[in-house]
Amino acid sequence: MAERGVDVSALPQEVREQLAELDLELSEGDITQKGYEKKRAKVLAPYLTQTQNLAPPPAYDAQSPGPSSASAPEPGPSNSSSSSSRHRRTRHPHRSSGTRDERYRSDIHTEAVQAALAKHKEEKMALPMPTKRRSAYVQSPVDNCTPPDSSSSSDDEAVSSESTGPQQSPDTWINSSLHGSSTSSSASSTLSHGESRPTQAPQPQSQQVPPPPTPAHPPHSHSQPSALAEAFAQARIDPVGGVGPPDVPSQAQARGSRVDLPPNAVVRGMSRGQSRSSMMETADGVPVSSRVSTKIQQLLNTLKRPKRPPLSEYFMDDQEEIVEVPQADPNTPKPEGRQIIPVKGEPLGVVSNWPPALQAALARWGATQGKSPALTALDITGKPLYTLTFGKLWSRSVKLAYTLLNKLGTKNEQILKPGDRVALVYPNSDPGMFWVAFYGCLLAEVIPVPIEVPLSRKDAGSSQVGFLLGSCGVGLALTSEICLKGLPKTPTGEILQFKGWPRLKWVVTDSKYLTKPSKDWQPHIPTANTDTAYIEYKASKEGTVMGVAVSKVAMLTHCQALSQACNYCEGETLVNVLDFKKDMGLWHGVLTSVMNRIHTISVPYAVMKACPLSWVQRVHIHKARVALVKCRDLHWAMMAHRDQRDTSLASLRMLIVADGANPWSVSSCDAFLNVFQAHGLKPEVICPCATSPEAMTVAIRRPGVPGAPLPARAILSMTGLSHGVIRVNTEDKNSALTVQDVGHVMPGALMCIVKPDGPPMLCKTDEIGEIVVNSRAGGNMYYGLHGVTKNTFEVIPVNASGTPIGEIPFVRSGLLGFVGPGSLIFVVGKNEGLLLVSGRRHNADDLVATALAVEPVKTVYRGRIAVFSVTVFYDERIVIVAEQRPDASEEDSFQWMSRVLQAIDSIHQVGLYCLALVPANTLPKTPLGGIHISDTKQLFLEGALHPCNILMCPHTCVTNMPKPRQKQPVGVGPASIMVGNLVAGKRIAQAAGRDLGLIEDQDLVRKLCMWPTMMHQFLTEALQWRAQTDPDHTLYVLLNAKGVAVCTATCVQLHKRAEKIAAALMERSGINIGENVVLLYPPGIDLIAAFYGCLYAGCIPVTVRPPHPQNLSATLPTVRMIIDVSKAACILTTQVLTKILRSKEAAATVNIKTWPIIIDTDDLPRKRPPTIYKPPNAEMIAYLDFSVSTTGMLTGVKISHAAVSALCRSIKLQCELYSSRQITICLDPYCGLGFVLWCLASVYSGHQSILIPPMELESSLTLWLGTLSQYRIRDTFCSYSVMELCTKGLGGQTDMLKARGVNLSCVRSCVVVAEERPRLALTHSFSKLFKDLGLSMRAVSTAFGSRVNLAICLQGTTGPDPSTVYVDMKSLRHDRVRLVERGAPQSLPLVESGTILPGVRVIIVNPETRGPLGDSHLGEIWVNSPHNATGYYTIYGEENLQADHFNTKLSFGDPQTLWARTGYLGFVKRTELTDSSGDRHDALFVVGSLDETLELRGLRYHPIDIETSVSRAHRSIGESAVFTWTNLLVVVAELCGSEQDALDLVPLVTNVVLEEHHLIVGVVVIVDPGVIPINSRGEKQRMHLRDSFLADQLDPIYVAYNM
Repeated sequence: MAERGVDVSALPQEVREQLAELDLELSEGDITQKGYEKKRAKVLAPYLTQTQNLAPPPAYDAQSPGPSSASAPEPGPSNSSSSSSRHRRTRHPHRSSGTRDERYRSDIHTEAVQAALAKHKEEKMALPMPTKRRSAYVQSPVDNCTPPDSSSSSDDEAVSSESTGPQQSPDTWINSSLHGSSTSSSASSTLSHGESRPTQAPQPQSQQVPPPPTPAHPPHSHSQPSALAEAFAQARIDPVGGVGPPDVPSQAQARGSRVDLPPNAVVRGMSRGQSRSSMMETADGVPVSSRVSTKIQQLLNTLKRPKRPPLSEYFMDDQEEIVEVPQADPNTPKPEGRQIIPVKGEPLGVVSNWPPALQAALARWGATQGKSPALTALDITGKPLYTLTFGKLWSRSVKLAYTLLNKLGTKNEQILKPGDRVALVYPNSDPGMFWVAFYGCLLAEVIPVPIEVPLSRKDAGSSQVGFLLGSCGVGLALTSEICLKGLPKTPTGEILQFKGWPRLKWVVTDSKYLTKPSKDWQPHIPTANTDTAYIEYKASKEGTVMGVAVSKVAMLTHCQALSQACNYCEGETLVNVLDFKKDMGLWHGVLTSVMNRIHTISVPYAVMKACPLSWVQRVHIHKARVALVKCRDLHWAMMAHRDQRDTSLASLRMLIVADGANPWSVSSCDAFLNVFQAHGLKPEVICPCATSPEAMTVAIRRPGVPGAPLPARAILSMTGLSHGVIRVNTEDKNSALTVQDVGHVMPGALMCIVKPDGPPMLCKTDEIGEIVVNSRAGGNMYYGLHGVTKNTFEVIPVNASGTPIGEIPFVRSGLLGFVGPGSLIFVVGKNEGLLLVSGRRHNADDLVATALAVEPVKTVYRGRIAVFSVTVFYDERIVIVAEQRPDASEEDSFQWMSRVLQAIDSIHQVGLYCLALVPANTLPKTPLGGIHISDTKQLFLEGALHPCNILMCPHTCVTNMPKPRQKQPVGVGPASIMVGNLVAGKRIAQAAGRDLGLIEDQDLVRKLCMWPTMMHQFLTEALQWRAQTDPDHTLYVLLNAKGVAVCTATCVQLHKRAEKIAAALMERSGINIGENVVLLYPPGIDLIAAFYGCLYAGCIPVTVRPPHPQNLSATLPTVRMIIDVSKAACILTTQVLTKILRSKEAAATVNIKTWPIIIDTDDLPRKRPPTIYKPPNAEMIAYLDFSVSTTGMLTGVKISHAAVSALCRSIKLQCELYSSRQITICLDPYCGLGFVLWCLASVYSGHQSILIPPMELESSLTLWLGTLSQYRIRDTFCSYSVMELCTKGLGGQTDMLKARGVNLSCVRSCVVVAEERPRLALTHSFSKLFKDLGLSMRAVSTAFGSRVNLAICLQGTTGPDPSTVYVDMKSLRHDRVRLVERGAPQSLPLVESGTILPGVRVIIVNPETRGPLGDSHLGEIWVNSPHNATGYYTIYGEENLQADHFNTKLSFGDPQTLWARTGYLGFVKRTELTDSSGDRHDALFVVGSLDETLELRGLRYHPIDIETSVSRAHRSIGESAVFTWTNLLVVVAELCGSEQDALDLVPLVTNVVLEEHHLIVGVVVIVDPGVIPINSRGEKQRMHLRDSFLADQLDPIYVAYNM
């Protein structure tokens, strides 16, 4: 840093002042770190040259700026922000150095926070730090890395305090975002506290490894650690898994490639009864030292710590809402005092010369004291710009009034009439124009509505201001010429239409545009009456902006009451630092000052930013008697204060502190007095006051008599306050709040305290309540909003018995407080800052103060913290958002956040839900630079806050979770009486397809061109028979990406190709009949020929998906595993794949020397086998079907010849397939029903199959739909992946497809082949999108199969349309089905999975008792059919598993039938529809796989339900997947927006899962699109994902560990 070699104390006075102002700007967040450094270097440059040769400064380090500004903790309450402030400290021991915001400063509170944090010292807890992707640009896209702030946060000043220095080019700040800035993301979260980050240029992702980190100065090595640093030494996150450079995530598997199995997959060999938890504990082979699992261990350790006392034990059934209403704690403090008596202010005196109306006062002074100064305005440097006399103010106001009433329209049709509302839009730097406009409106009897100057279309709260203008019926805006020029314009030069604003006509009020009235025109000045004089805007807690209407009499009375209370005299001088458009700035600085002929000096906000001492200098120069300030101004003046011996505040008789009602103002007042007492400031002149827009001034401390004792303070217990009672704090000084009084009630007012919620019941004397006031000097209503008005302006307090205490209405002030001894008023907070959590009240300001007392604050800007609550899971949850300094490291930010959590937990006994840090200058600002809370809250809820760090603590603060369910003993047992098909009074839940029926009439056979089923039981015979009887009939057509038929196969061609392959197999020695042969082919006709070739040779084919040439490392091990498990004797494949299997790349992944025999079938000689093998019986195995389940299990099932022909016949009957028919198949042909349709069905039924390999769609999206249209296809089969591709890729192009002539009206059935619950949303949107192309809404349906039976349901051409039901999601978790109406809360739509195939019977069974269940009950689906698989093919041959899954009997009912267990949960419901036989139709609904369900809190969750909620949470979430690990729920979400949205997703995902599923998410992982592995059927491989996550192979963008 520049000042490394400079002794700051030796610098000249003015240079030290400049440095101090820079420090102030940085601490307030008004200047970026980069701008600060640049300016500071510039200021110090002349003094550096002399010292440069003595000590060359070390190179600038990205993380720690070196000893001078890496804060040196001292025993005092705060750390110095730079060496200059450290030098100053020695000279001014009574002052803080500027890192602490005096608004919230309290040494007592700081000690309390330190003590609370020290308590945590013993626990040695290591919170797992979030993980961020190490890419240079992660968290700092250009628009997010704030450039030097050139837009001033004040009103219309185009130049901020910074732009006086040389402007930086965008390059400089873009580059700065690459180095060392915390928002531009860290190298890795596992860095320990002492390591720094390497600065490096952006690198292509995961190709180069960043250089190992270089050690930086340990943060506390150069000074004694403060108590706090020591307390937190344990809480640091050490590098996980030993020291050394953090591990670099290995490259994730290539995007887009389908992964069917993790390399460490489990071969099916576990019973369904066993849980998977035993496997989970071992991480499925994941090394335990992995970074992620260590962090999860840290998280678990953190969660094991005792929480706040849990709510009472309870269990409620799922029928009702299942949250607990917290029972009142018997130890809660309760109010014990008597009922309060209303407090009366002194009577309002009658002074003879008080005017009958405020305008009359102006007329009087304008005529009699025309030369007397009314207002002095300052320029940006703080020098007087102009002075407006009372004469000028009067004459200009009259001119404006005349112009408004007579010159704005045509002679006959004036735009404005008395009583109309007019917006006043003037910048803070131009009080003179505002005064003239305000009084001009009063004289014209139109109603002024002062608002802030809109700076852009996206201003914080802009649309709410529009609501105000609309509700007040404003159509005209007055402004100055300069301001009008500065307003944002459209390209045509018109003023922009601001969001939500009504159309406005703009009128410029500069003198040169005003018309002098004729001699005989005089403004009408009636005596003050109840008509509205002006409207003051007010923002509610929700951000709504309403207008408080103030009548003429209220305005006058308020000025009189203030004059009496403040003892104003004619000719005094008042310095006003407040906003003159509203509140105290308007009441004292514009209205009362004119009534009393006071000279006002207005100090704009921009001047205060440039020169914080300006108001003190003005008091000194003008010998001002009164100053009107906020705590902020006291703080700034104190910070910028030097040995200015010439400054004197002795003239002040009243220093009015406008926000003196903030409980934290007491420390600012004390500290200011401490500094300026030496400059003549008398203690008794400090006058805090309490105000609100509705009640106006509620109370003000009267200026004291010199030497009188100062008012007392109240030291209150925060616990008591949170329960709404006043208790003097005695026992625990850590949670005390010191408040000062705000004086007595205003003259002529009556005040009492009522309960803040519910009916306005009077409080007891020791109870905190809302202050309500009855006075003539107060607001009348919210203009134009009569409903809201009644609740606020017409409140009649009632006593304990509920009877009103009188007739007179009171106005709610929105202030919470109590009446202390001597009728002094104390205010402890505002209604809008109230956070009601679990029945206790917390004040947002108190929480801010605690957060700011956590040292060291190197992390956030002091003045830029927002605290609000959001409603999640039936309670308010507290959120804190702060702006992070650009130079704060990830480590520092995380440390600070975890300390804030602990401090708030200890002091306020309340848990934080979320703590977010956003980049500097990104929170929405109010016009005067504060944070716009309601907009910030809105951004948080919409996921548009873009935090750079976030910490969620749902485990800590959500204490109203239902008690985990205890499993009830199982119900129906064998003793149940069974009558016919009834179980416990209900029909047994079973359903069956129609009979398979065999045709024996030979003539009919010939007529239907069917091969005689009775004679040929084998597909090989069918193919031979077709080759003889109809040799030239085309069975298969294969299309390429262009839709061209690249290959066809007639019956005879297929037969001959099969013979060639059979001959090759028979010739090879070592391949015997009955051995397994792996078929490794891309989707096509070669695969079909090889399949029949194997059957001809008597071998058993095993189809395997070929490895992905671009991603061998991920896909080849799966191939290897299937080859090993199936003990294949040979591999049949193509020439290209043969080369790949023997390549160097393959050798790097698997052992290529141990492949079985590889036969390349591309160029086989034309030979016929000596014989074609015929199996001795139909029970012999025809082929093996290997597939990977979504839980990562590799399962091979044996399919017999009998099952093949039964299944083909079943499909033929269901879909009415015969030789003249054409179908299109766009499926993967390697397993399940996809393989059956691709390879077997055509040979059996004789129909023609048009084959489209799904991967061709990736390069030609229109291929499948174009084919359907071109060939006029009636029946087509596809997968969910295909449907999703078309929906996402072609959804917006239906017009283009229509123009090309694509017409889908021919499609009668489009069946999605899957082994999961039907995806209703996807099929519905597909039907809807392509309805325009003629697709019937009834065409799309689903099929359902499982491992034990490849096709159970398939919506054919006959049965009724699939029916949809709505079930209650809560009851599903309890393993029950409760049918509800569409649109019911928590309802889940389920659609029937297709009609049950001929020959298939299903029954719903309780998986634990194995007894049948009744209709509409949830249970496991068991199936009995001739095409069930014969059993598992595993290396172990586990008989118990075979028996359990394939040949199971019911425990009672029908103990003879053998059933196969599908492993899927579902239910059968009898519908009102009839099936083809005329009986009522039984629909089968599949809910989900039993293996996939998550058992959490004793309930059963289906991942798809949680994922649906997650995907809905934010527009940037593409796909999502959930799994559990050691009872933690992990949510992985793919981010399809920009990376700056990544951290926005964390709270939204946590919220939605908590709200909709009553689960707390443990870990949220944000990854790139395409990371969640999907298998060929479009199903998510959640276990594969889990293993990759635990092995740290996902390369996530962000991982958040929820506390």
